[in-house]
Amino acid sequence: MKAAVHTRYGPPEVVGIETVQPPVAGDAELLIRVHATTVNRTDCHYRAAKPAVMRLLSGLIRPRATILGTEFAGDVVAAGCGVTAFRVGDKIFGYCEGKFGAHAEYLVVRADGPVAVMPSSMFYDEAVAATEGSHYALSHIRRAAITKGQDVLVYGATGSIGSAAVQLLKTIGAAVTAVCATEHVDLVRGLGADRVIDYAQGEFAADDHHYDVVFDAVGKVAFGECRHLLKPGGIYMSTGPGPGGQNLVLPLVSPLLRGARVLFSYPQIDQAMVGYFRDLMESGQFRPVIDRQYPLADIVAAYRYVETGQKVGNVVIRVDGPG
Repeated sequence: MKAAVHTRYGPPEVVGIETVQPPVAGDAELLIRVHATTVNRTDCHYRAAKPAVMRLLSGLIRPRATILGTEFAGDVVAAGCGVTAFRVGDKIFGYCEGKFGAHAEYLVVRADGPVAVMPSSMFYDEAVAATEGSHYALSHIRRAAITKGQDVLVYGATGSIGSAAVQLLKTIGAAVTAVCATEHVDLVRGLGADRVIDYAQGEFAADDHHYDVVFDAVGKVAFGECRHLLKPGGIYMSTGPGPGGQNLVLPLVSPLLRGARVLFSYPQIDQAMVGYFRDLMESGQFRPVIDRQYPLADIVAAYRYVETGQKVGNVVIRVDGPG
Protein backbone atom coordinates (compact mmCIF):
# COMPACT_ATOMS: atom_id res chain seq x y z
CA MET A 1 0.00 0.00 0.00
CA LYS A 2 1.03 3.64 -0.40
CA ALA A 3 1.68 5.65 2.74
CA ALA A 4 3.20 8.97 3.79
CA VAL A 5 6.28 7.90 5.77
CA HIS A 6 8.75 9.84 7.93
CA THR A 7 11.68 8.17 9.69
CA ARG A 8 13.22 11.31 11.19
CA TYR A 9 12.01 14.56 12.68
CA GLY A 10 12.06 17.74 10.70
CA PRO A 11 10.21 20.01 8.24
CA PRO A 12 7.46 18.80 5.91
CA GLU A 13 10.06 17.53 3.45
CA VAL A 14 11.01 14.62 5.75
CA VAL A 15 7.72 13.00 4.67
CA GLY A 16 7.73 10.89 1.53
CA ILE A 17 5.27 8.58 -0.24
CA GLU A 18 6.47 4.97 -0.04
CA THR A 19 5.09 1.50 -0.70
CA VAL A 20 4.85 -0.48 2.54
CA GLN A 21 3.21 -3.66 3.78
CA PRO A 22 -0.47 -3.17 4.67
CA PRO A 23 -1.52 -3.85 8.27
CA VAL A 24 -3.57 -6.88 9.29
CA ALA A 25 -6.53 -6.73 11.68
CA GLY A 26 -6.09 -8.69 14.90
CA ASP A 27 -8.70 -9.74 17.43
CA ALA A 28 -11.10 -6.89 18.30
CA GLU A 29 -9.68 -4.76 15.47
CA LEU A 30 -10.93 -3.37 12.17
CA LEU A 31 -9.02 -3.07 8.90
CA ILE A 32 -10.05 0.17 7.20
CA ARG A 33 -9.54 1.15 3.61
CA VAL A 34 -8.90 4.87 4.05
CA HIS A 35 -10.60 7.23 1.61
CA ALA A 36 -9.79 10.49 3.40
CA THR A 37 -7.60 11.76 6.22
CA THR A 38 -6.41 15.18 7.39
CA VAL A 39 -3.24 17.10 8.19
CA ASN A 40 -3.60 19.07 11.41
CA ARG A 41 -1.56 20.71 14.15
CA THR A 42 -1.26 17.43 16.02
CA ASP A 43 0.38 15.77 13.01
CA CYS A 44 2.72 18.73 12.61
CA HIS A 45 3.85 18.64 16.24
CA TYR A 46 4.61 14.92 16.10
CA ARG A 47 6.37 15.15 12.73
CA ALA A 48 8.66 17.99 13.80
CA ALA A 49 8.96 16.97 17.50
CA LYS A 50 8.19 20.58 18.43
CA PRO A 51 7.97 21.56 21.16
CA ALA A 52 10.83 19.29 22.23
CA VAL A 53 8.70 17.73 24.98
CA MET A 54 6.84 15.94 22.17
CA ARG A 55 9.76 13.49 21.99
CA LEU A 56 8.59 12.00 25.28
CA LEU A 57 5.48 10.90 23.41
CA SER A 58 6.82 10.27 19.92
CA GLY A 59 10.32 8.88 20.53
CA LEU A 60 13.49 10.50 21.88
CA ILE A 61 15.79 9.92 18.89
CA ARG A 62 13.47 8.99 16.01
CA PRO A 63 9.71 8.69 15.56
CA ARG A 64 8.12 5.48 16.78
CA ALA A 65 5.11 6.02 14.50
CA THR A 66 6.51 6.49 11.00
CA ILE A 67 3.07 6.89 9.40
CA LEU A 68 1.16 9.78 10.94
CA GLY A 69 -2.47 10.79 10.55
CA THR A 70 -4.99 11.13 13.37
CA GLU A 71 -8.29 11.33 11.49
CA PHE A 72 -9.72 8.91 8.97
CA ALA A 73 -12.85 8.04 7.03
CA GLY A 74 -13.19 4.88 5.02
CA ASP A 75 -14.65 1.40 4.63
CA VAL A 76 -14.34 -1.63 6.88
CA VAL A 77 -12.70 -4.35 4.76
CA ALA A 78 -12.01 -6.88 7.53
CA ALA A 79 -12.98 -7.38 11.17
CA GLY A 80 -11.15 -9.38 13.78
CA CYS A 81 -12.55 -12.19 15.89
CA GLY A 82 -15.20 -11.04 18.34
CA VAL A 83 -16.10 -7.77 16.57
CA THR A 84 -19.88 -7.37 16.50
CA ALA A 85 -20.47 -3.60 16.47
CA PHE A 86 -19.18 -3.14 12.91
CA ARG A 87 -19.47 -5.13 9.69
CA VAL A 88 -17.46 -5.38 6.50
CA GLY A 89 -18.69 -2.63 4.21
CA ASP A 90 -19.54 -0.14 6.96
CA LYS A 91 -18.46 3.42 6.24
CA ILE A 92 -16.77 4.68 9.39
CA PHE A 93 -14.79 7.65 10.65
CA GLY A 94 -12.69 8.23 13.74
CA TYR A 95 -9.52 9.29 15.51
CA CYS A 96 -6.27 7.41 16.13
CA GLU A 97 -3.75 9.69 17.86
CA GLY A 98 -0.99 7.67 19.54
CA LYS A 99 -0.94 4.72 17.17
CA PHE A 100 -1.56 6.98 14.15
CA GLY A 101 -1.41 5.46 10.66
CA ALA A 102 -4.20 7.29 8.81
CA HIS A 103 -1.86 8.80 6.17
CA ALA A 104 -2.03 5.52 4.26
CA GLU A 105 -4.36 3.45 2.10
CA TYR A 106 -5.09 1.00 4.91
CA LEU A 107 -5.33 1.40 8.67
CA VAL A 108 -6.03 -0.88 11.63
CA VAL A 109 -7.99 0.46 14.63
CA ARG A 110 -9.60 -1.06 17.68
CA ALA A 111 -13.30 -1.72 17.24
CA ASP A 112 -13.99 -0.30 20.72
CA GLY A 113 -11.90 2.82 20.09
CA PRO A 114 -12.90 6.33 18.92
CA VAL A 115 -14.76 5.20 15.79
CA ALA A 116 -18.35 5.39 14.57
CA VAL A 117 -20.43 4.73 11.48
CA MET A 118 -20.55 7.81 9.27
CA PRO A 119 -23.76 9.82 8.90
CA SER A 120 -25.50 8.47 5.80
CA SER A 121 -25.79 11.94 4.28
CA MET A 122 -22.07 12.76 4.42
CA PHE A 123 -19.12 12.07 2.14
CA TYR A 124 -15.76 10.77 3.37
CA ASP A 125 -14.05 14.13 2.89
CA GLU A 126 -16.65 15.82 5.12
CA ALA A 127 -16.90 13.32 7.96
CA VAL A 128 -13.14 12.85 8.18
CA ALA A 129 -12.61 16.27 9.76
CA ALA A 130 -15.14 15.76 12.57
CA THR A 131 -12.89 14.55 15.39
CA GLU A 132 -9.53 16.31 15.89
CA GLY A 133 -10.43 19.96 16.38
CA SER A 134 -13.87 19.13 17.72
CA HIS A 135 -12.63 16.81 20.47
CA TYR A 136 -10.29 19.53 21.69
CA ALA A 137 -13.19 21.99 21.64
CA LEU A 138 -15.63 19.68 23.41
CA SER A 139 -13.08 18.70 26.06
CA HIS A 140 -12.60 22.37 26.95
CA ILE A 141 -16.34 23.03 26.94
CA ARG A 142 -16.92 20.14 29.33
CA ARG A 143 -13.93 21.02 31.51
CA ALA A 144 -15.36 24.50 32.04
CA ALA A 145 -18.85 23.04 32.61
CA ILE A 146 -20.36 25.61 30.25
CA THR A 147 -24.14 25.65 30.37
CA LYS A 148 -27.10 27.19 28.56
CA GLY A 149 -27.23 30.98 28.73
CA GLN A 150 -23.58 31.56 29.63
CA ASP A 151 -21.59 34.14 27.68
CA VAL A 152 -18.54 32.63 25.98
CA LEU A 153 -15.87 34.33 23.86
CA VAL A 154 -14.01 32.14 21.36
CA TYR A 155 -10.72 33.65 20.17
CA GLY A 156 -9.55 32.14 16.89
CA ALA A 157 -12.96 31.04 15.67
CA THR A 158 -11.86 29.93 12.20
CA GLY A 159 -9.38 27.19 13.07
CA SER A 160 -10.39 23.55 13.36
CA ILE A 161 -10.86 23.92 17.14
CA GLY A 162 -12.46 27.35 17.11
CA SER A 163 -14.91 26.66 14.29
CA ALA A 164 -16.00 23.48 16.09
CA ALA A 165 -16.25 25.30 19.43
CA VAL A 166 -18.64 27.93 18.05
CA GLN A 167 -20.99 25.24 16.73
CA LEU A 168 -20.76 22.97 19.78
CA LEU A 169 -21.40 25.87 22.15
CA LYS A 170 -24.53 26.81 20.24
CA THR A 171 -25.89 23.26 20.57
CA ILE A 172 -25.93 23.69 24.36
CA GLY A 173 -27.49 27.15 24.22
CA ALA A 174 -24.48 29.33 25.11
CA ALA A 175 -24.27 32.92 23.87
CA VAL A 176 -21.18 32.99 21.65
CA THR A 177 -18.95 35.91 20.72
CA ALA A 178 -16.35 34.91 18.13
CA VAL A 179 -13.08 36.67 17.27
CA CYS A 180 -11.70 36.32 13.76
CA ALA A 181 -10.12 38.19 10.83
CA THR A 182 -12.11 40.57 8.64
CA GLU A 183 -12.38 38.22 5.68
CA HIS A 184 -13.94 35.47 7.81
CA VAL A 185 -16.66 37.44 9.60
CA ASP A 186 -19.47 36.11 7.40
CA LEU A 187 -18.20 32.53 7.74
CA VAL A 188 -18.21 32.73 11.53
CA ARG A 189 -21.68 34.27 11.60
CA GLY A 190 -22.79 31.35 9.48
CA LEU A 191 -21.47 28.96 12.14
CA GLY A 192 -23.97 30.48 14.56
CA ALA A 193 -21.97 33.10 16.49
CA ASP A 194 -24.22 35.69 18.15
CA ARG A 195 -21.55 38.40 17.95
CA VAL A 196 -18.40 38.59 15.82
CA ILE A 197 -15.37 40.72 16.69
CA ASP A 198 -12.89 41.65 13.98
CA TYR A 199 -9.49 41.49 15.67
CA ALA A 200 -7.89 43.32 12.73
CA GLN A 201 -9.84 46.41 13.78
CA GLY A 202 -8.50 46.28 17.34
CA GLU A 203 -11.97 45.58 18.72
CA PHE A 204 -10.96 42.56 20.82
CA ALA A 205 -8.98 44.40 23.49
CA ALA A 206 -11.52 47.22 23.61
CA ASP A 207 -14.57 44.98 24.03
CA ASP A 208 -16.69 46.21 26.94
CA HIS A 209 -18.70 42.98 27.18
CA HIS A 210 -17.94 40.55 30.01
CA TYR A 211 -17.88 36.79 29.72
CA ASP A 212 -18.32 33.71 31.84
CA VAL A 213 -15.64 31.96 29.76
CA VAL A 214 -12.91 33.15 27.41
CA PHE A 215 -11.61 30.29 25.26
CA ASP A 216 -8.42 30.91 23.30
CA ALA A 217 -8.75 28.24 20.61
CA VAL A 218 -5.39 28.98 18.97
CA GLY A 219 -3.13 29.40 21.99
CA LYS A 220 -2.10 32.97 21.14
CA VAL A 221 -3.66 35.20 23.81
CA ALA A 222 -2.25 35.30 27.34
CA PHE A 223 -4.45 35.31 30.43
CA GLY A 224 -3.36 38.85 31.26
CA GLU A 225 -4.78 40.10 27.96
CA CYS A 226 -8.18 38.53 28.66
CA ARG A 227 -8.62 38.98 32.39
CA HIS A 228 -10.48 42.29 32.09
CA LEU A 229 -13.05 40.59 29.84
CA LEU A 230 -14.11 38.03 32.47
CA LYS A 231 -16.95 38.29 34.92
CA PRO A 232 -16.13 37.72 38.61
CA GLY A 233 -15.35 34.04 38.90
CA GLY A 234 -15.07 33.74 35.13
CA ILE A 235 -12.86 31.16 33.43
CA TYR A 236 -9.99 31.55 30.98
CA MET A 237 -8.93 28.51 28.93
CA SER A 238 -6.40 28.06 26.15
CA THR A 239 -5.28 25.27 23.85
CA GLY A 240 -1.64 26.28 24.38
CA PRO A 241 0.67 26.39 27.41
CA GLY A 242 1.05 30.17 27.15
CA PRO A 243 4.20 32.28 27.64
CA GLY A 244 6.64 30.42 29.85
CA GLY A 245 4.11 27.62 30.28
CA GLN A 246 1.98 29.85 32.50
CA ASN A 247 -1.28 28.13 31.54
CA LEU A 248 0.03 24.96 33.19
CA VAL A 249 0.84 26.80 36.44
CA LEU A 250 -1.98 29.33 36.73
CA PRO A 251 -4.68 26.66 37.23
CA LEU A 252 -2.91 25.78 40.50
CA VAL A 253 -2.64 29.40 41.65
CA SER A 254 -5.80 31.13 40.42
CA PRO A 255 -8.22 29.27 42.76
CA LEU A 256 -6.33 30.81 45.70
CA LEU A 257 -7.01 34.31 44.41
CA ARG A 258 -10.26 36.21 44.07
CA GLY A 259 -11.58 36.77 40.61
CA ALA A 260 -11.06 34.90 37.38
CA ARG A 261 -9.81 31.32 37.21
CA VAL A 262 -7.55 29.59 34.72
CA LEU A 263 -8.34 26.02 33.68
CA PHE A 264 -6.30 23.74 31.47
CA SER A 265 -7.82 20.76 29.72
CA TYR A 266 -6.11 17.51 28.74
CA PRO A 267 -8.41 16.37 25.94
CA GLN A 268 -9.67 12.81 25.81
CA ILE A 269 -11.70 11.12 23.09
CA ASP A 270 -13.57 7.83 23.11
CA GLN A 271 -16.22 6.04 21.09
CA ALA A 272 -19.04 7.83 22.90
CA MET A 273 -17.62 11.21 21.92
CA VAL A 274 -17.27 10.23 18.26
CA GLY A 275 -20.86 9.01 18.38
CA TYR A 276 -21.87 12.38 19.85
CA PHE A 277 -20.29 14.18 16.89
CA ARG A 278 -22.01 11.78 14.48
CA ASP A 279 -25.40 12.51 16.03
CA LEU A 280 -24.83 16.27 15.83
CA MET A 281 -23.84 15.99 12.17
CA GLU A 282 -26.88 13.85 11.39
CA SER A 283 -29.12 16.48 12.98
CA GLY A 284 -27.42 19.31 11.09
CA GLN A 285 -26.11 21.02 14.23
CA PHE A 286 -22.44 20.48 13.45
CA ARG A 287 -20.50 20.52 10.20
CA PRO A 288 -16.69 20.52 10.06
CA VAL A 289 -15.28 23.48 8.16
CA ILE A 290 -13.09 22.39 5.23
CA ASP A 291 -10.47 24.79 3.89
CA ARG A 292 -8.93 22.80 1.05
CA GLN A 293 -8.06 19.29 -0.12
CA TYR A 294 -4.87 17.64 -1.39
CA PRO A 295 -4.18 14.18 -2.83
CA LEU A 296 -1.96 11.94 -0.70
CA ALA A 297 0.86 12.49 -3.21
CA ASP A 298 0.87 16.20 -2.28
CA ILE A 299 0.87 15.74 1.50
CA VAL A 300 4.10 17.77 1.86
CA ALA A 301 2.30 20.78 0.36
CA ALA A 302 -0.54 20.18 2.81
CA TYR A 303 1.90 20.23 5.74
CA ARG A 304 3.46 23.45 4.44
CA TYR A 305 0.05 25.10 4.20
CA VAL A 306 -1.08 24.02 7.68
CA GLU A 307 2.13 25.43 9.13
CA THR A 308 1.46 28.88 7.65
CA GLY A 309 -1.16 29.26 10.38
CA GLN A 310 -3.62 30.57 7.81
CA LYS A 311 -5.89 27.57 7.36
CA VAL A 312 -9.61 27.97 7.95
CA GLY A 313 -11.06 24.89 9.59
CA ASN A 314 -9.51 21.68 8.30
CA VAL A 315 -7.19 20.45 5.56
CA VAL A 316 -8.29 17.16 4.01
CA ILE A 317 -6.11 14.56 2.28
CA ARG A 318 -7.75 12.42 -0.38
CA VAL A 319 -6.23 8.95 -0.30
CA ASP A 320 -5.92 7.19 -3.66
CA GLY A 321 -6.91 3.58 -4.19
CA PRO A 322 -4.44 0.73 -3.68
CA GLY A 323 -1.63 0.40 -6.15
